[in-house]
Amino acid sequence: MTLTTYHHRDSHILYDDTRLAQPDLPILPAFGEAWLDPAAWAERGLVVGSAPGRGASQFLEIDEHQWVLRPYRRGGMVAKVSRADYLWTGLERTRGFREMRLTRALFEQGLPVPAPVATLVVRHGPSYRAALITERLANSQALAERLAEASPALLADVGATIRRFHDAGLDHVDLNARNLLVSADDKIWLIDFDRCRLRPQGAWRQRNLSRLKRSLERFSPTGAQASYDLVVEGYHGAPGTPSR
Repeated sequence: MTLTTYHHRDSHILYDDTRLAQPDLPILPAFGEAWLDPAAWAERGLVVGSAPGRGASQFLEIDEHQWVLRPYRRGGMVAKVSRADYLWTGLERTRGFREMRLTRALFEQGLPVPAPVATLVVRHGPSYRAALITERLANSQALAERLAEASPALLADVGATIRRFHDAGLDHVDLNARNLLVSADDKIWLIDFDRCRLRPQGAWRQRNLSRLKRSLERFSPTGAQASYDLVVEGYHGAPGTPSR
């Protein structure tokens, strides 16, 4: 399957036409800027919840589909200038198009990621705004919410799952306990690939793990080290992994 592009004035969408029949369906907000506004989806009664985070992801219910809409938002000092605007350097270099293509590549490899549905990019002269839509993982919780009750086996599975992505060459620059989801059957999923990339093996793998450790310390200060040790054991015990 290939991804399809649709352009209307300064609005551009890259989408999977097996999951989104067409971007201008009557049930959806008017194609364009409205897609970036959670209120436009809410006005149509399509928002059924939200998730914490900088982008304030919205959970959408459209016919039989369950989707997640995540607008791109800046953090840090630059957010004081603009939280939503990014410098335009070409459509394929926008954060939306890059994450959509990367998520699709990981999905096609059979890695546990939510299926990408669409990304929308709206250009405003030298800048743009964007959002990403993925399928929602039903009955799942962030690892951050499961830490207090997480079993050694679950934490080892977290490590083994991370190793699968690392072996595929994924450098996840924001590997944290909110970007790891646990489904009802304790399957581990990885989400949010903004600014991530595929690259040759290197020191970035340990940087990812160190980032996760800091996240565990934030969400579970007293049990972080023990949890991290179990994650690392699972990581190094994954099939095909050389011993430490």
